Amino acid sequence: MATNLSPREGVLKFFRKEKLDYIPLFSGMGNITVHGLEKYGWKFPEIHTDARKMANMAASSFQLFGFPCAVVPFDMGVEAEVLGSKVNYYAHAADILYPTIIEHPAEKVEDLNIQVPSDLAKAGRIPVVTEALRLLKQEVGNQIPIGAWVLGPYTLAGQLVDLSQLAKAAFKKTEMVRNVLDKLAGVLIQIIKVYREAGADYITVREMGAGPDILSPRMFESLVRPPLKKIFDGIASPKILHICGDTNAIVDQMILCGADAISVEKKNNVIESRKKLGSDVLIFGELDAYGVLSMGKPEDVDKAVKEAVDRGVNAIWPGCDMWPVVPKENMETLVAAAKKYGKLN
Repeated sequence: MATNLSPREGVLKFFRKEKLDYIPLFSGMGNITVHGLEKYGWKFPEIHTDARKMANMAASSFQLFGFPCAVVPFDMGVEAEVLGSKVNYYAHAADILYPTIIEHPAEKVEDLNIQVPSDLAKAGRIPVVTEALRLLKQEVGNQIPIGAWVLGPYTLAGQLVDLSQLAKAAFKKTEMVRNVLDKLAGVLIQIIKVYREAGADYITVREMGAGPDILSPRMFESLVRPPLKKIFDGIASPKILHICGDTNAIVDQMILCGADAISVEKKNNVIESRKKLGSDVLIFGELDAYGVLSMGKPEDVDKAVKEAVDRGVNAIWPGCDMWPVVPKENMETLVAAAKKYGKLN
């Protein structure tokens, strides 16, 4: 791109709202590929529990394709595991299977007794993530921005109890759920601070389980926004809020949560969101991480990047985790298209 800045310098300058001559390409979510696994000869289950492997895989998309960031962790179970959920890593699976929760500490919200470890920095897999962040900082952190992410409080609650029970309680026992979410927000603030101290340049909070496809805008405003605001008020910038689905009905609420930027996916109409929010709000998106990046052809990727820029995104972002089977040609096209269409001068 037409700049002397490294990708890291560019992204940090961008978050300070200093002018760049290009629209940055990066992500706050998973962007690892099977090509990285092939590079090291590793199997997918290994990279979630080994800091060295996690760091190498996070950097691999930059090293192989020039995708200019590295983000950890890769699965949704880190925080829930710390708080008592049991995770299946599918250790013997040959295919790409992300770790999933196989046992909750409680099935119903009223039975949930959240036990927070006295030292979160040493709990569960948090040391794995923080060591990976330190390694990334040492090895590629002068070139590319290093990101980390956590689940939002409502989505995390859905990893601690049965999801259908949480949905029922949100309507029938709202105050109880509100108290749980507030406590989880406090835990997440602590984890985020640990990640930042370990070397994360920016943090994404992924509240994918609380979009309008699942909760009404009114419920989002009354139940989900307060703990999200508590988190963003309690952590340093740069900080991004990501919510999946058609978020047009709540983008104004998302901004009020206090993040520096919001991240949206393809179902969001960026043109409409921009009309609602004005020109000063940072909107990241909206590339279809599965349907286009992983399953499409290079020409589809090129077109998607151009359309995202034309619709007015401030950063070219996949709208979710990249599916690791993304073809090499699509990764190469993504990087090339961002350079081609992202020029501002």
